[in-house]
Amino acid sequence: MTYIDRYAHYLDSLQTDIAKAEGQGKLIVFGYTSDLDILLEWDVEAFNALLAEHLRELPEAVERGTIGSLEDFARIVSSYLVRGLGGEVEITNPEVCEFLEATFKGSHAIGGTAAQGSAALGAIGMPVVIHLTDSSKEVRRLYCYPNVFTVDQGELVPVRDGDDGSAPVKHMVLQYGKGDVIRLGDRQFAAPESNRLILDYDDLNTQLPIQSEFLRYIEENAKDFYSYSISGFNLIVNPGTLYQRLAELEPHYARVKKENPDCIIYLEAAHYTCPDIQKAVFERMGPQVDILGMNEEELVDFTARMGVATDPNSLESVLQGLDAVISKYSVKGLVLHTKDYALYCGQKLTGVNLEKGLTIGNLMAATKARIGVYGTIEDCRETLAWELSPIGLQFAEELAGLETKHYTCLVPARYNQHPKSTIGLGDTFVAGVQMGFII
Repeated sequence: MTYIDRYAHYLDSLQTDIAKAEGQGKLIVFGYTSDLDILLEWDVEAFNALLAEHLRELPEAVERGTIGSLEDFARIVSSYLVRGLGGEVEITNPEVCEFLEATFKGSHAIGGTAAQGSAALGAIGMPVVIHLTDSSKEVRRLYCYPNVFTVDQGELVPVRDGDDGSAPVKHMVLQYGKGDVIRLGDRQFAAPESNRLILDYDDLNTQLPIQSEFLRYIEENAKDFYSYSISGFNLIVNPGTLYQRLAELEPHYARVKKENPDCIIYLEAAHYTCPDIQKAVFERMGPQVDILGMNEEELVDFTARMGVATDPNSLESVLQGLDAVISKYSVKGLVLHTKDYALYCGQKLTGVNLEKGLTIGNLMAATKARIGVYGTIEDCRETLAWELSPIGLQFAEELAGLETKHYTCLVPARYNQHPKSTIGLGDTFVAGVQMGFII
C-alpha cells in the first residue's frame, strides 16, 4: 500500500485538540531535567587550528570517553564529526568550558529533553506542566509561553514568572554542518551529515533531583493529564543514585496509572553517559512504561551491546533490532525517530492515534530544523513545502510488503539536507508525538 500523506490533515486538527485540552483543563506532563544550553557558533577553521595543535591521527572508531583536556576534545569531536554522528559527552575539566566559550561565540537556549519538549508544545499553544531541575532565571526567561507551567507550593504557575536565585547549569552544544571539512596534516575529512554534540559539565543532573511536591501534584491530579513524557535518567553515572531515584519514581508511576489508566507514560532514552545505567533503566522501566523512544544511533549502539547487529539502512534489520529490545525488556511499544522516518513497533495501543503522533512529531522537528526555533502552527504549515524523505518513502513501501511480528506504523519525515538547526530535534519530535494521545 502506498503511503498516504496526512500531514496537512493532522496539522489542521491541532487547533481543535488544543481547544479541547483547554476546555477540559487537561495537560501534558514533562519530567525531569533542564539546563541552560550554550549554543556555540561553529567555526571549522578555529577547530582545524585546534586539531593542528592537539591531534595527530583520526580515531578508528567513535570515542566514548570523557573530555578532560583539549586533546580529548579534539579527538572525540573529530571522531563524531567525520561519521556525521551526534551524541552527548561529559566534560570533566572546567578549563575546557572556558576554552570553548572563549573560542566560539555562543547564545543561550533551553536545554534538556523534557524542557525542550515542553517549550516546543508551548510554541504551538498546547498547555503543559514541566519539572525543572535548573530553575534559574536564565532558563525561565527563555520560556516566552504563558501555557507552560511548573508546580510551586502545590499550584501550577507559569514557568516564566519564577526565579529561585540559583546559578544556571550549562551544557555546551556544538553543531556542525554537512560537508564541513577538517584537516589532519595533508588529509581532509568531510562531515557526511549535519549533526550536533552536547558537551556537559553538570553535577546537578547527574543526581536527577526530583521535587516531591511535583510528584504529589501529578498523583493528586492524574486524571487531568493525557500523557507523562519522562527522561533525564541518561545523565546519571552512579548506580546507587539511579536505584534511589527509581525507588522514588516507580510507586509514583503506579499511583498515576491507578488514578488514570489512560495516561500514556512515554520514556525517551536519549544518549546515556554510562551504558550500564541505560541497561538498568530499560530493565526496571521497560515493563512499566507504555512507550520507549530512541533514535537510530541509540538503537544501533544498544542492540550491539545485546549482541544484535542492527543495520540502520535495512528496514528488516531495524525491525529485528526493535523486536530484540521489546522481547528482552518487556516493552509494550517502541518509537524510533530518524531524519528520514518515524516508526512505532509494538502492541496496538487503544485510545491513541500513533500515526498522528508520529506525523506531528516529524513536522514539529522538521520545522525546528528549518527555522532554528520552536515553530508555531503556522510555521509548521510552511514546512509542508518540504519534500518527504525518499528513504522514508522507500521504507514505507517495504513495510507494506512485510508481515511483521508486531503492529508497526511508519511515517516518512519531511527532510532537507541542509537544516538551519540540528539541536533539539529529537526532543521536539517527542513533544509532537504526545499530540497523538489526544483523540
